Amino acid sequence: MAPTMGPALLLPTHSTQIFRRCKGLTPFRLYIRHCATQPESSTLQRKKVWASADAAVQDVKSGDIVLSGGFGLCGTPETLFTALSRRNDVRGLTAVSNNAGSSDLGLVKLIKSGQLDKLIISYLGGNKYLERMYLDGKMSLELVPQGTLVERMRAHGAGIPAFFTPTGASTTVETGGIPIRFKAGGFKEGILIPGNKKEYRDFNGKRYIMEPAIAGDVAFIHAWKADEAGNLMFRHVANNYNNAMARNAQLVIAEAEEIVPIGSLPPNAVHVPGIFVDRVVQATEPKGFDIIATAPPPGTTGGPSPEELLEKSTRRRIAKRAAQELRDGFYVNLGVGIPTLVTEYLRPGVKIWLQSENGILGMGPFPTEDQVDPDITNAGKETVTLLPGASIFDSTDSFGMIRGGHMDVAILGAMQVSQAGDIANFMIPGKLVKGIGGAMDLVSNPDKTKVIVAMEHCAKDGGPKIMQECSLPLTGARAVSQIITELAVFNVDRSDGFLTLMEVAKGVTVEEVQAKTACDFKVSDNLGQM
Repeated sequence: MAPTMGPALLLPTHSTQIFRRCKGLTPFRLYIRHCATQPESSTLQRKKVWASADAAVQDVKSGDIVLSGGFGLCGTPETLFTALSRRNDVRGLTAVSNNAGSSDLGLVKLIKSGQLDKLIISYLGGNKYLERMYLDGKMSLELVPQGTLVERMRAHGAGIPAFFTPTGASTTVETGGIPIRFKAGGFKEGILIPGNKKEYRDFNGKRYIMEPAIAGDVAFIHAWKADEAGNLMFRHVANNYNNAMARNAQLVIAEAEEIVPIGSLPPNAVHVPGIFVDRVVQATEPKGFDIIATAPPPGTTGGPSPEELLEKSTRRRIAKRAAQELRDGFYVNLGVGIPTLVTEYLRPGVKIWLQSENGILGMGPFPTEDQVDPDITNAGKETVTLLPGASIFDSTDSFGMIRGGHMDVAILGAMQVSQAGDIANFMIPGKLVKGIGGAMDLVSNPDKTKVIVAMEHCAKDGGPKIMQECSLPLTGARAVSQIITELAVFNVDRSDGFLTLMEVAKGVTVEEVQAKTACDFKVSDNLGQM
């Protein structure tokens, strides 16, 4: 077929002025014709919309590295998981995800079907089934800090083989101290596959470790809307890991709640351009909730107020004192546990911007029952709301904010804190494996983001949690600037490695604090009362 000639384009006369500056050239008019070659048949066009998820996953093969979008059950490609779980011929998969799902949803489907051999994730959470499989030596598990995990996937998609990050420096992430797999029989039998040791370097006096990019064979993505060209839009927090993963793998399959014709999506609203996406299928599985947390309807009365609860709750007294460290307009990240209570005790006139690692800045309170939305959840996987002025972004941007030191304050819980500000809060070897989550990232830039630990002074067995040196694996070294317990407030000199007692609770003596603290500390000349 001969090419067809489009209409001529006649440049205006003034366009020739640029040539008059060159000696020997005379003005001329330039004619351009557009040539468009029509395909022999429309069948030559690449079709991205597939008839079913079962058909779309037929090229997944045993041994593949499968990237799974989602955070908790928010944005999880459940339809594609269900289809792959029916492929009994596919075995030995490695799955990469923030977490592994819950109940029988998410990656749990592939684990229970015997198709997964290894998980590369950030957080196990309360998934006792997976925790037990790992500790019993029945599954390989590589724990990666949350921000590092998404950056490793973003890096490969951008053609970057490795990068340096402060997250995990001087911890077991650097030394390879977290085993990937135990021998048959479990933890007591020893290590079968050790953790991956990382190269480190110092830049401007700070320690960084090198992390390799992760290359996916296949990526499963959940989108809100997709057009027939493969352009994707995400809804609210379902952006999370989906965005980076969609740019990574050799084969990217997206399930969409709504598939629309080309031209239906506003170009400014596209989160993932179609160049990255190979196949699109209709999402058919219902969205799941991890935790439906709700607030009482407006005007509801009854129940004690936050102030009335203080007398009965040690945890709330700690939270109230921690709230005094926050100033109006601060950007703040609150960890799980005691820190989540801090917002109930902000001083009058203080409004803060709460950041959630899964992609919210301007997070609001729990929704009423009629406001519950599976696509608006916090890092604890609870349903929440968005305040006026809130913004939504993917996990790459979220951890750029955190690692880059753009947060004013991070308040975390801890199992142990040392006198130098080392913090341990993510695992007890052989007993408890919650996962790293975002904590290592949150403490990675303590010179710019103030890290406060809000915790009970002693463990459940009565043992001290403030130590000369932490005995548990570190989340971060010399990261904590302040410790707040129900007994006392300490300031931490991270440089010289000592504590100063700044305040004691009403009725508490310095001698009592000393008896329950496993390290020496100085006492402020201006010792105050909490």
